[in-house]
Amino acid sequence: MPKAIGYAAKAADQALEYFEFERRDPTANDVEIDILYCGVCHSDLHQARNEWGGTVFPCVPGHEIVGKVTRVGNQVSKFKVGDTVGVGCMVDSCQSCANCDAGYEQYCDNGFVGTYNGADKHSGGQTFGGYSNRITVTEKFVLKVADNLDLAGVAPLLCAGITTYSPLRHWGVTEGHRVGVVGLGGLGHMAVKIAKAMGAEVVLFTTSPSKIDDGKRLGADHVVISKDAEQMQAWTNQLDFILNTVAAPHDLDAYLSLLRLNGTMTLVGVPAEAHPSPAVYNLIAKRRSLAGSLIGGIAETQEMLDFCAEHNIISDIEMIDIDNINEAYERMLKSDVKYRFVIDMASLKQK
Repeated sequence: MPKAIGYAAKAADQALEYFEFERRDPTANDVEIDILYCGVCHSDLHQARNEWGGTVFPCVPGHEIVGKVTRVGNQVSKFKVGDTVGVGCMVDSCQSCANCDAGYEQYCDNGFVGTYNGADKHSGGQTFGGYSNRITVTEKFVLKVADNLDLAGVAPLLCAGITTYSPLRHWGVTEGHRVGVVGLGGLGHMAVKIAKAMGAEVVLFTTSPSKIDDGKRLGADHVVISKDAEQMQAWTNQLDFILNTVAAPHDLDAYLSLLRLNGTMTLVGVPAEAHPSPAVYNLIAKRRSLAGSLIGGIAETQEMLDFCAEHNIISDIEMIDIDNINEAYERMLKSDVKYRFVIDMASLKQK
C-alpha cells in the first residue's frame, strides 16, 4: 500500500499537524491521484474541531481536490495517467438506492461516503481527505477538469461551486430572472459569478458596505446593505429566487418578503444554531417557498465544472502553504479571506 503524508487533527482541541498514513493500491475500478491543490472549506474546520459531532480522529480534512492521475485500475475507462481530475465531497455511495440511480448521490438513502471522516468500505476505517499528497478514489466519483483554467482556482468549485450551482440549476435560474444572493463569502462569491453567467440579474445582499465594490466586480448588478431597512424595503416582491449562503442564524422573513409570487429562497449555509422560525403568513401571502440544497450529484458536478470552464469561472483564492493551515483556520473564523484558501500541495514535504 502506498505511503501518504498530510496534515491531520488528532483531537478536537489540537492544531492540525503532520501525519503519515497509507492509501490503498488501486482496485480494478480505482483512480490514484497526486494532489496538486486542495481548497479549505469552513466544514473542514467544523469537522476538525468536532463542532458537528461524530468526528473520528485522526481526521485528515479536505474535499476540494485537484490533481493528476498517476495510476488506474484495469477496468477504468474514463481516465488515464496524466489526466487532470477533481474529487469533491463524496468518494462513494450505495449506488443502488433510487436517489443514487437518479444521479443524486448526495441524497443517498443509505448515506454517501464523505471524502474524509466517512466509512471507508475498503479499509474498514475512515476516509482521509485532501490535505495530503495523494488519494485513491473509485472512478465514478472522479471528475474531469479542463486545463484551460487556473487549477488552484478550480479546487473550490468542487464544493463552493457545486453547492451554489446545484440550486440555481434546480430552480431554473436563467436569463430574465432576478436573483438575490445573501452573503459574500466563499459560497456567496461563487453564487454571484454563476448566477450572472446563467443570465440572471443579480442582487447581492451584504451587511458590509466595504463589499459593495467587490460585489460589483464579481458580477452583481445591485448591492444592497441588508442592515439598511429602506434599501431592503425597496426590493419587496421583486425577486424570483434567493440563494442564502449565510451560515449564521438570522431573520429569514427579511428576505422572504423580497420574493415575488411563487418565489423560492434556498438555504445552503449551515448555522450552528437554528434560524428564527419564519412567519407563516410571509410564505402563504405570495405562495413563497423556503427550501434547502446539499452540494450536487456526480453528473451535475461534472456539468458545473464544464459550465465554469466554458464561462471562465474560478474561485477567488488566496494560496497558502500547508504549514499555515492553522493560521488559515483562525483567519477563516474572522472572514479574513477573499474568498477561499487553497493549499499548494507542493509545500507538503516529508518530515
